[in-house]
Amino acid sequence: MSESRYTPPRVWTWDQANGGQFANINRPIAGPTHEQALPVGEHPLQLYSLATPNGVKVTIMLEELLALGHRGAEYDAWLIRIHEGEQFGSGFVALNPNSKIPVLQDRSGAEPQRVFESGAILLYLAEKFGALLPQDLATRTECLSWLFWQMGSAPFLGGGFGHFYVYAPEKFEYAINRFAMEAKRQLDVLNRRLADNRWLAGDEYSIADIAVWPWYGELVRGNLYGAAEFLQVQEYPHVQRWANEMAARPAVQRGRMVNRLRGELSEQLHERHAASDFDTRTQDKLEAQAAATPA
Repeated sequence: MSESRYTPPRVWTWDQANGGQFANINRPIAGPTHEQALPVGEHPLQLYSLATPNGVKVTIMLEELLALGHRGAEYDAWLIRIHEGEQFGSGFVALNPNSKIPVLQDRSGAEPQRVFESGAILLYLAEKFGALLPQDLATRTECLSWLFWQMGSAPFLGGGFGHFYVYAPEKFEYAINRFAMEAKRQLDVLNRRLADNRWLAGDEYSIADIAVWPWYGELVRGNLYGAAEFLQVQEYPHVQRWANEMAARPAVQRGRMVNRLRGELSEQLHERHAASDFDTRTQDKLEAQAAATPA
């Protein structure tokens, strides 16, 4: 390895120029950087998010609830541009002191309820609507074990492998090798589980699948970090079977579009306020309408 040796100083100090692609928003302190109120729509559930893997979990969950007939799951999804630091606005920080997307506000009760952290939001919605969370103790426990497996594992895939493979300003062999090994180990864990089970909790589709798919399902489908060949994802056929079965679900397809800023314009729905928005307000249609409107 040709990397230069680094000796940490006795006391770490913040170098604002360090951090590569995210240097303009990374900082070692919490709290808001500016005053910015959040918009509020007409539905009880207000989501403030971006279509990262963590954000997609919640929009898939909401679309699955609506597909099951839970009308109370109607929601407004507002776009938070994290690369522009909108997660540090005062209104956002009031809902999530950790300044990370997604965050949900439930305004259906006497007092608004904030819910932050994607796993907590999935569990909150599952319990609120009595859906996508197994009822018997053994299967529920299996579901929650895989839900929390994702919470503990994905930082190694995202902040570890994804950061050093894609976002770091320099390529470091040690770091990429370290986290590639862990990403493949995690894929093997899933592959072994899914070899004998249709879904992660067993025979029942659940919030465990919804939590894991945007990370590992999209990874093996070639939609995350451009790393499918590097990680040889074809070695995990059971994960691929499960990932493709999920991708075929209409609610997953809709949820994947909400708050999306990348990819085909027809798959980007920057804000979602009604089910009809999928037919009328995707970015390709909005741009076509703007082009046809006289100046």
